[in-house]
Amino acid sequence: MGIRILSHISIVMILSPLLLGIIGKTKAFFAGRWGPPLLQPYYDIKKLFNKGNVYSTTTTWIFQAAPIVSMSAVLVSSVFIPLGGLKAPLPFWGDIVLFAGLYALARFFTIIAALDTGSSFEGMGASREAAFSCLAEIVLFLDFIILALLSKKFILSEMIGRNFFSWQLFGPALLLVGVSFFLVLLTENARIPVDDPATHLELTMIHEVMVLDHSGWDLAYILYGSAVKLLVLGALFVNILIPFHDLSVINQTIIFWGAMILLAMSIGIVESCMARLRLNRIPQLLTGAFVLALVGLLIILVKGV
Repeated sequence: MGIRILSHISIVMILSPLLLGIIGKTKAFFAGRWGPPLLQPYYDIKKLFNKGNVYSTTTTWIFQAAPIVSMSAVLVSSVFIPLGGLKAPLPFWGDIVLFAGLYALARFFTIIAALDTGSSFEGMGASREAAFSCLAEIVLFLDFIILALLSKKFILSEMIGRNFFSWQLFGPALLLVGVSFFLVLLTENARIPVDDPATHLELTMIHEVMVLDHSGWDLAYILYGSAVKLLVLGALFVNILIPFHDLSVINQTIIFWGAMILLAMSIGIVESCMARLRLNRIPQLLTGAFVLALVGLLIILVKGV
């Protein structure tokens, strides 16, 4: 069991920055540029690990602990998600509650670390993050309810692994779940149209403004944690949409990682074709995601599970 968990986490840590590189390459292609190397996120993380940390005299241990706690939380969440032919190493009844709780823990420490600096800009970003995450979590749990009803299971890996027959009977509902979860994925990963990870305009930032005072190792943990979060939530999205029923381990692995590459390219296309929404439009976007998931739930209840 220990070896399976370590191998699972190792694969997540090794491959997660690659998704950021694919997104960067896709955006550069649509902008008519060559863009940074595909492995640029690895270079950035390595560069940051080679630098020292700078701490303000106004911060406490919370500011120093937040990046490590946040990255550790998202790494632990990865053990509940299958990666193609690689099954989830630590499934148990009710693990979806812990899965969501780990992301809440990571978000909580990120928010209080931003408040710990005493900066009005970071406090502004923290308040936005708290407000929008509340809406995103409602949609996430509604999606989980739909998957639990379809699979009649309360184990995350089985909820998303038993959707082959669900597609045959409740295809429209699962499609609505997929679209709503994609919007949650963009929100949780601070991507356009919710947030712009490349901007440095404090008045328009949400996530990036909360990490302005981090440097060195701490910033490397934050960047690495963002990459891991994108891979884990992306893996959950792929498992929801693609039924891996009766496929060999090799075929599952090929299809899964091919879908992950397409997902990263899709995010890059979205960011190339859209601008970031105004802040007062983001609740409307998440409300739309909630309505999509709610319609999917109504379809299931009308048809009967």
